[in-house]
Amino acid sequence: MPEYQGRVRLRVRAFPLEIYGGGPPDRNELELEIWLAAIQEPEAAFKPFKEEWLTTTLPAFEGAWCAFQQGEAFGYEFDLRIRRAFFYESRNIGRPEVILELAREADLDLDRFTRMFNSGEARKAVLEEGRLGKEVYKVRGTPTVMLADGKKLRHPLAYPNMENGKIVAVSKLPCCGEGCYQATRDLFEQALQHTKE
Repeated sequence: MPEYQGRVRLRVRAFPLEIYGGGPPDRNELELEIWLAAIQEPEAAFKPFKEEWLTTTLPAFEGAWCAFQQGEAFGYEFDLRIRRAFFYESRNIGRPEVILELAREADLDLDRFTRMFNSGEARKAVLEEGRLGKEVYKVRGTPTVMLADGKKLRHPLAYPNMENGKIVAVSKLPCCGEGCYQATRDLFEQALQHTKE
Protein backbone atom coordinates (compact mmCIF):
# COMPACT_ATOMS: atom_id res chain seq x y z
CA MET A 1 0.00 0.00 0.00
CA PRO A 2 2.72 2.58 0.76
CA GLU A 3 4.13 2.13 -2.76
CA TYR A 4 0.80 3.12 -4.30
CA GLN A 5 -0.20 5.82 -1.80
CA GLY A 6 -1.99 8.61 -3.65
CA ARG A 7 -2.25 6.57 -6.85
CA VAL A 8 -4.65 3.79 -5.87
CA ARG A 9 -7.21 3.85 -3.08
CA LEU A 10 -7.99 0.55 -1.41
CA ARG A 11 -11.44 0.45 0.12
CA VAL A 12 -12.40 -2.39 2.43
CA ARG A 13 -16.10 -3.27 2.46
CA ALA A 14 -17.98 -5.61 4.72
CA PHE A 15 -19.45 -8.81 3.36
CA PRO A 16 -20.74 -10.80 6.34
CA LEU A 17 -21.04 -14.34 5.05
CA GLU A 18 -23.41 -15.25 7.89
CA ILE A 19 -26.00 -12.90 6.37
CA TYR A 20 -25.22 -13.11 2.66
CA GLY A 21 -23.40 -16.41 2.27
CA GLY A 22 -24.94 -19.23 4.27
CA GLY A 23 -24.44 -18.79 7.99
CA PRO A 24 -21.85 -18.06 10.67
CA PRO A 25 -18.26 -19.33 10.35
CA ASP A 26 -17.99 -23.10 10.57
CA ARG A 27 -15.22 -23.96 13.02
CA ASN A 28 -13.96 -27.10 11.26
CA GLU A 29 -13.85 -25.42 7.87
CA LEU A 30 -12.15 -22.28 9.17
CA GLU A 31 -9.54 -24.23 11.12
CA LEU A 32 -8.65 -26.08 7.91
CA GLU A 33 -8.42 -22.79 6.02
CA ILE A 34 -6.13 -21.30 8.67
CA TRP A 35 -3.49 -23.92 7.94
CA LEU A 36 -3.87 -23.31 4.22
CA ALA A 37 -3.35 -19.59 4.83
CA ALA A 38 -0.30 -20.34 6.98
CA ILE A 39 1.28 -22.22 4.08
CA GLN A 40 0.78 -19.23 1.79
CA GLU A 41 1.92 -16.60 4.28
CA PRO A 42 4.68 -18.10 6.43
CA GLU A 43 5.39 -14.78 8.19
CA ALA A 44 1.85 -14.55 9.57
CA ALA A 45 1.25 -15.97 13.03
CA PHE A 46 -1.65 -18.39 13.47
CA LYS A 47 -2.70 -20.41 16.51
CA PRO A 48 -5.51 -22.91 16.93
CA PHE A 49 -8.62 -21.34 18.43
CA LYS A 50 -9.02 -22.15 22.13
CA GLU A 51 -11.93 -20.03 23.40
CA GLU A 52 -15.65 -20.48 22.86
CA TRP A 53 -16.41 -20.48 19.15
CA LEU A 54 -17.97 -17.32 17.81
CA THR A 55 -21.57 -17.46 16.65
CA THR A 56 -21.42 -14.18 14.70
CA THR A 57 -18.85 -11.94 13.04
CA LEU A 58 -21.11 -8.87 12.93
CA PRO A 59 -19.48 -7.13 15.94
CA ALA A 60 -16.08 -7.45 14.22
CA PHE A 61 -17.41 -5.91 11.00
CA GLU A 62 -19.13 -3.16 12.99
CA GLY A 63 -15.95 -2.43 14.95
CA ALA A 64 -13.91 -2.16 11.76
CA TRP A 65 -16.51 0.20 10.29
CA CYS A 66 -16.38 2.38 13.42
CA ALA A 67 -12.58 2.54 13.25
CA PHE A 68 -12.71 3.59 9.58
CA GLN A 69 -14.94 6.52 10.62
CA GLN A 70 -11.90 7.83 12.54
CA GLY A 71 -9.77 7.74 9.37
CA GLU A 72 -8.54 5.21 6.81
CA ALA A 73 -5.26 4.58 8.61
CA PHE A 74 -7.13 3.78 11.84
CA GLY A 75 -9.52 1.56 9.91
CA TYR A 76 -6.83 -0.49 8.17
CA GLU A 77 -4.86 -0.92 11.38
CA PHE A 78 -7.93 -1.90 13.40
CA ASP A 79 -9.10 -4.32 10.71
CA LEU A 80 -5.72 -6.09 11.01
CA ARG A 81 -5.94 -5.90 14.80
CA ILE A 82 -9.27 -7.75 14.74
CA ARG A 83 -7.82 -10.46 12.51
CA ARG A 84 -4.78 -10.84 14.77
CA ALA A 85 -7.03 -11.09 17.81
CA PHE A 86 -8.99 -13.92 16.23
CA PHE A 87 -6.39 -15.88 14.30
CA TYR A 88 -3.43 -15.49 16.68
CA GLU A 89 -4.82 -14.61 20.10
CA SER A 90 -7.92 -16.86 20.02
CA ARG A 91 -10.21 -14.01 21.07
CA ASN A 92 -13.90 -14.23 20.34
CA ILE A 93 -14.44 -11.30 17.96
CA GLY A 94 -18.15 -12.10 17.92
CA ARG A 95 -18.51 -10.65 21.41
CA PRO A 96 -19.10 -6.88 21.48
CA GLU A 97 -17.08 -6.48 24.71
CA VAL A 98 -14.03 -8.00 22.96
CA ILE A 99 -14.32 -5.49 20.11
CA LEU A 100 -14.52 -2.64 22.66
CA GLU A 101 -11.41 -4.04 24.44
CA LEU A 102 -9.58 -4.10 21.09
CA ALA A 103 -10.62 -0.49 20.41
CA ARG A 104 -9.22 0.51 23.81
CA GLU A 105 -5.98 -1.38 23.11
CA ALA A 106 -5.70 0.26 19.68
CA ASP A 107 -5.90 3.71 21.31
CA LEU A 108 -8.87 4.79 19.21
CA ASP A 109 -11.11 7.63 20.35
CA LEU A 110 -13.02 5.25 22.62
CA ASP A 111 -15.94 7.56 23.40
CA ARG A 112 -16.64 8.15 19.71
CA PHE A 113 -16.07 4.49 18.86
CA THR A 114 -18.39 3.25 21.62
CA ARG A 115 -21.14 5.74 20.73
CA MET A 116 -21.12 4.64 17.06
CA PHE A 117 -20.74 0.96 17.91
CA ASN A 118 -23.75 1.01 20.26
CA SER A 119 -25.96 3.30 18.16
CA GLY A 120 -26.93 0.75 15.50
CA GLU A 121 -25.36 2.97 12.83
CA ALA A 122 -22.48 0.55 12.27
CA ARG A 123 -24.79 -2.48 11.93
CA LYS A 124 -26.92 -0.63 9.40
CA ALA A 125 -23.84 0.36 7.35
CA VAL A 126 -22.36 -3.15 7.44
CA LEU A 127 -25.60 -4.76 6.30
CA GLU A 128 -25.95 -2.20 3.50
CA GLU A 129 -22.39 -2.88 2.29
CA GLY A 130 -23.13 -6.59 2.30
CA ARG A 131 -26.38 -6.09 0.41
CA LEU A 132 -24.59 -4.02 -2.24
CA GLY A 133 -21.92 -6.70 -2.51
CA LYS A 134 -24.46 -9.44 -3.10
CA GLU A 135 -27.06 -7.64 -5.19
CA VAL A 136 -25.05 -5.07 -7.15
CA TYR A 137 -21.56 -6.59 -7.39
CA LYS A 138 -22.59 -10.28 -7.29
CA VAL A 139 -20.05 -11.14 -4.57
CA ARG A 140 -20.29 -14.81 -3.58
CA GLY A 141 -17.40 -15.16 -1.15
CA THR A 142 -14.39 -13.55 0.39
CA PRO A 143 -11.93 -12.26 -0.40
CA THR A 144 -13.32 -10.60 -3.53
CA VAL A 145 -11.11 -7.91 -5.02
CA MET A 146 -12.73 -5.56 -7.50
CA LEU A 147 -12.41 -2.19 -9.12
CA ALA A 148 -14.79 0.66 -8.34
CA ASP A 149 -16.98 -0.28 -11.32
CA GLY A 150 -17.35 -3.87 -10.08
CA LYS A 151 -14.82 -5.54 -12.39
CA LYS A 152 -13.41 -8.44 -10.36
CA LEU A 153 -9.68 -9.05 -10.08
CA ARG A 154 -8.17 -12.35 -9.00
CA HIS A 155 -5.30 -12.50 -6.56
CA PRO A 156 -3.45 -15.81 -6.80
CA LEU A 157 -4.48 -18.12 -3.98
CA ALA A 158 -4.17 -21.84 -3.43
CA TYR A 159 -7.62 -23.37 -3.24
CA PRO A 160 -8.37 -26.55 -1.29
CA ASN A 161 -10.09 -29.62 -2.65
CA MET A 162 -12.49 -30.59 0.13
CA GLU A 163 -14.12 -33.97 0.68
CA ASN A 164 -16.30 -34.81 3.67
CA GLY A 165 -15.19 -31.66 5.50
CA LYS A 166 -11.46 -32.35 5.09
CA ILE A 167 -8.80 -30.92 2.81
CA VAL A 168 -7.64 -33.80 0.61
CA ALA A 169 -5.54 -31.75 -1.80
CA VAL A 170 -4.38 -28.20 -2.36
CA SER A 171 -3.85 -26.58 -5.72
CA LYS A 172 -0.32 -25.51 -6.54
CA LEU A 173 0.77 -22.43 -4.62
CA PRO A 174 1.05 -19.64 -7.21
CA CYS A 175 3.25 -17.66 -4.81
CA CYS A 176 4.27 -17.65 -1.18
CA GLY A 177 5.04 -14.95 1.39
CA GLU A 178 6.95 -12.02 -0.10
CA GLY A 179 6.75 -13.75 -3.47
CA CYS A 180 3.09 -12.70 -3.54
CA TYR A 181 3.99 -9.01 -3.31
CA GLN A 182 4.43 -8.79 -7.07
CA ALA A 183 1.02 -10.35 -7.62
CA THR A 184 -0.46 -7.65 -5.39
CA ARG A 185 1.42 -4.96 -7.29
CA ASP A 186 -0.02 -6.41 -10.48
CA LEU A 187 -3.54 -5.91 -9.09
CA PHE A 188 -2.76 -2.26 -8.36
CA GLU A 189 -1.32 -1.86 -11.86
CA GLN A 190 -4.50 -3.36 -13.32
CA ALA A 191 -6.50 -0.80 -11.35
CA LEU A 192 -4.34 2.04 -12.67
CA GLN A 193 -4.55 0.76 -16.25
CA HIS A 194 -8.33 0.39 -15.94
CA THR A 195 -8.72 4.05 -14.92
CA LYS A 196 -6.77 5.12 -18.05
CA GLU A 197 -9.04 3.20 -20.41
